[in-house]
Amino acid sequence: MSNNFSEKASFIWSIANLLRDTFKRSKYQDVMLPLTVLRRIDCVLEPTKETVLEVYAKYKGKLQNLAPQLSKASGFAFYNTSPFTFERLLQDAPNLAANLNAYINGFSDNMREVLEKFDFRNTIAKLDEAGLLFLVLERFKSIDLHPDRVTNLEMGYIFEELIRRFNEALNENPGEHFTPREVIRLMVNLLLSQDQEALSQNHIVRTVYDPCCGTGGMLTIAKERILEINPRAESHLFGQEVNAETFAVCKSDLYMKSADGRDAENIKYGSTLSNDQLASMRFDYLLTNPPFGKEWKMDETAVRAEAERGYAGRFGAGLPRISDGQLLFLMHMLARMKATHQGGGHIAIVMNGSPLFTGDAGSGETEIRRWILENDFLEAIIAMPEQLFYNTGIATYVWVLTNRKERLRRNSVQLIDGSSFWTPMKKSLGDKRRQLSSEQIQAITQIYRNFQESEYSKIFDTEDFGYRKITVERPLRLNFQVSPERLARLQDHKAFQNLAESKKKDARQKAFEETAGQKQQEAILDLLTVMPGTLFQDRPGFEAALNRAAKTRGLKLAAPIRKAILAALSERDETAEICRDADGHPEPDPDLRDTEQVRASQGGHPRLL
Repeated sequence: MSNNFSEKASFIWSIANLLRDTFKRSKYQDVMLPLTVLRRIDCVLEPTKETVLEVYAKYKGKLQNLAPQLSKASGFAFYNTSPFTFERLLQDAPNLAANLNAYINGFSDNMREVLEKFDFRNTIAKLDEAGLLFLVLERFKSIDLHPDRVTNLEMGYIFEELIRRFNEALNENPGEHFTPREVIRLMVNLLLSQDQEALSQNHIVRTVYDPCCGTGGMLTIAKERILEINPRAESHLFGQEVNAETFAVCKSDLYMKSADGRDAENIKYGSTLSNDQLASMRFDYLLTNPPFGKEWKMDETAVRAEAERGYAGRFGAGLPRISDGQLLFLMHMLARMKATHQGGGHIAIVMNGSPLFTGDAGSGETEIRRWILENDFLEAIIAMPEQLFYNTGIATYVWVLTNRKERLRRNSVQLIDGSSFWTPMKKSLGDKRRQLSSEQIQAITQIYRNFQESEYSKIFDTEDFGYRKITVERPLRLNFQVSPERLARLQDHKAFQNLAESKKKDARQKAFEETAGQKQQEAILDLLTVMPGTLFQDRPGFEAALNRAAKTRGLKLAAPIRKAILAALSERDETAEICRDADGHPEPDPDLRDTEQVRASQGGHPRLL
């Protein structure tokens, strides 16, 4: 299977050689993705093409709604009423562009709406103008993507491999689009492991949801696994995707996977955070790979407005920093689980280390983690091997959450070290140099199911993750001395310099104030220079000497100047006496201030995880 999909993906990628003089590298996917989808559809519809045309000719003008008859004839929830196939298009080279547009127009509304997301008509015009349309279409015609030749699973790999190559060439983030299939299988196993008995029942119905569904890999693998457990089980897929091209790939692929097209209709386009199009739905199984470290600025207005509603919305627990929206997707999923009286829901989400560790006490991230633990949603966190994902070699973690924990797991969190469960790949794919074998997936799943302490598994009470930040203060110790170096610091002090500055606009008044200020500066310096050069190691002793000298000179020191003198003529000294406030309490030294994390029960401000 892997050789088949790899050869097909490489062949399609090789078509880029035809585009190099006309299209920028960033535009290759504008040609190759829609044509891959169109060729797949062309192969899928070809066996019933003549039947569809006969039904169309028979009922055109006689029935108001031809869709049910045409869908029945095609064997799918979509169809094409144009006379064209890829083969017929190439038979009329002079009119290829017009005919290709007519071919696209001939699709049923549901499929045409999906294809429009590719904005392919402009690409057709550019290919035609460059004299490349026939050559490119001819190459695509030579590859057979019929499901009998390329399974749905292999087709998913082809789409994802192409997207990986597009983004790798542009140094972009392919991790936003898809997750390695073996990681998905692990996530699905974790989701379903406690539901084996329920899934084996007759007439069982389950819903599966991915709020960042990309090309649909997580959804389709979850459905396949449910059917492996119980071929009679009924599963409904739901998802939303913000990227237009990957949305089109996902939805068109799902249309081709079933006769009723139900799952495809449940895939929505747009931002889940700011425009949740499945807000009224609640799901049994939820899984996703949200973008790692991607800011949510585009969704900020809507997200903050919803957060103002508190727990009536999805984001009542808090908001993470604007630079990383992973925890927003997690809160969204927790809000979309089925209620416990409906059977509850299970979540598997893969994220980098930021949602685990980012955020100081009282921060949005900490408050979100606190809410998750206090509600006992978190079942387990699995540390994954590095170099497992296509776009990053950093550490990643699978979180497993639910609102219906088994009795044994209540008020507990299982931490699983899966970082050593990997095998090397024969050939790297981007940053992906390692993979999980089927045996390793099963081993991690079994560790999770066993829920026992072992070399790879540790179990903690939820309270063990509650920490508080204690501020550790050290006393301020200063010595004081009148010396040339310290007097120079005073002369550079802003409060001292302000004495000889005036804000008056009138020139005479300004000059008068500045002259008076300069005389005051001279008087202060004269006062200090006659003071003894003794090193005082206690502030009260120095202040007493300063007061005596000022009284002798008949000079009154305003509070800002007194503060400037004490600051300029002092230095930190571990052997000096502690500086105290008016009530006799030790003053803290801000430069020596530190914080420590202690168990929540010991007091202070909470910090979780």
